[in-house]
Amino acid sequence: MNFHSLQSKNIQGKEVAFSQYKGKVVLAVNVASKCGYTPQYEGLEKLYQQYKSKGLVIIGFPSNDFGGQEPGTEKEIADFCKLNYGVTFDLMKKLKVTGDSKDPVYQFLTESSPKKGEVKWNFEKFLVDKEGNIKGRFESSVKPESNELKAAIESLL
Repeated sequence: MNFHSLQSKNIQGKEVAFSQYKGKVVLAVNVASKCGYTPQYEGLEKLYQQYKSKGLVIIGFPSNDFGGQEPGTEKEIADFCKLNYGVTFDLMKKLKVTGDSKDPVYQFLTESSPKKGEVKWNFEKFLVDKEGNIKGRFESSVKPESNELKAAIESLL
């Protein structure tokens, strides 16, 4: 099993098979609209614009798991991201990233990552290589524009 064997619904409710990301580098991020890290949406979009032509895909997974910081509906989340940060990267439906009812995508990410364990907060980042293997995990405090994250992405592109 790898990332490409998974699927989820996008923020519009359409099923997305992650097999479509074969041959791409994926940055999977659990996101929230009312978090201290919410301005990272801007950095994620800049990162996406900088590297999408080289094969980077960013997928945002809205979650209300931490402090109720993503209370909105999918439409409200999509509108917020577009209006406030010009987000054009992929957004999925709101899901659970922790606990017993954790979504299968996050079950895989947290158990297959080089750094195993529960997601600790919003905007934690998982870096997936072109073959669907998790190659990096970055805590919320690691900004999208950081040299650490950019170097990891560039090494996989």
